[in-house]
Amino acid sequence: MDVSGLRQAYVKGALDEDAAGADPLALFTRWFEEARTLDGVEANAMSLATADLRGRPSARTVLLKEFDERGLVWFTHYDSRKGEDLAANPQAALLFFWAPLERQVRIEGEVVRVSPEESDAYYRSRPLGSRLGAWAAVQSTVIPDRALLERAASDAERRHGEDPQRPPSWGGYRLLPDTWEFWQGRDSRLHDRLRYRLHGTDWVRERLAP
Repeated sequence: MDVSGLRQAYVKGALDEDAAGADPLALFTRWFEEARTLDGVEANAMSLATADLRGRPSARTVLLKEFDERGLVWFTHYDSRKGEDLAANPQAALLFFWAPLERQVRIEGEVVRVSPEESDAYYRSRPLGSRLGAWAAVQSTVIPDRALLERAASDAERRHGEDPQRPPSWGGYRLLPDTWEFWQGRDSRLHDRLRYRLHGTDWVRERLAP
């Protein structure tokens, strides 16, 4: 299959310094709210990239569940591959791509676990099936077939009933941004890229060549 000719023009917007402002969180909030209004777009879907101690990277899509001045939060199994990566190397990168808006946001920084109380609160907010599912399997481990997973889910329902407690191996992570980059597609591939770097307690805004 020849994919070399696949391309499209980016003509839906622009990003200049005056419109961007000085606060990357404020800009992200505006862009996120615009993405939320789009039909068929899961605005909080983000790629999470981690690396192990050998530097071998891995990436997957997870869902953003909270963001504010403290950072960006998602939830997962601590003993998954991404959990093992973060235990060994607590640095990560996030990527949001909102194709209908021709926009991309990259975020990098240190990762920490959220408090047990925050993980408990979010766990209780999940549908019952999702709460039981967190008990059903050790994420990323090899299993012989789907039947084992379904049996484990049924067993979790028998053992934990209607009010399961959060598994100790499941909870939240928060990325503490030290770099944000906002990308707006432009015509002729002359894209707009604005990067915010944390310098002390201040954000330094820079324009990057496309």
